[in-house]
Amino acid sequence: MARARRTTVLEAEAWLTRELEGHRGEVLFGRLTATPLVDAPHQLTLTRVFREFCEAEERQSGLKCLQGIGLWLPTGPEDFAVPDLSIVEADFQDTHVQHNCYAPHAFRLVLEVTACNWSDDLCLKVECYAQAGIPVYLIVDRRHDEVLLYQDPVDGMYPEPRRYKRGQRVHVPESVGATFELSVDALLDGDD
Repeated sequence: MARARRTTVLEAEAWLTRELEGHRGEVLFGRLTATPLVDAPHQLTLTRVFREFCEAEERQSGLKCLQGIGLWLPTGPEDFAVPDLSIVEADFQDTHVQHNCYAPHAFRLVLEVTACNWSDDLCLKVECYAQAGIPVYLIVDRRHDEVLLYQDPVDGMYPEPRRYKRGQRVHVPESVGATFELSVDALLDGDD
């Protein structure tokens, strides 16, 4: 008797994304997750960062700012994440791996805005992005009302993050390749 072929995690993610309208899938440490549509303040935060980057990009070259681009992860054979926003090398398309995902070395910064799956952003993704060698990971932590800046992973781990509270400004590190400042209040509230 022939055994039925088992579904791969990537096939399950594709099915989940198709069937759960308005959700996007990710595979972190072999675990399939589904994230629902974001709320308006979440999207306004991403738009604000995108605008700030675009203004900085006019003075810089060789970088792109993208929302929802796949990042292939070294943490498992089918692991990938879809950061809310990424700053990548201009030639990132040359680093395509599979499943609409790109190699980690093309990413300079990833940004996540916490939503209902906030623990993934604050725990799993910190580890995943550090193991992938992502130079800068910025988390807009709406649950705890702060912004966290992780940078320069060593041996697959980030040092303790810099924590920013309301009234402060986050300076995007020069290592990203585009320097600009972001208001913590505007990031958390999603407005100007």
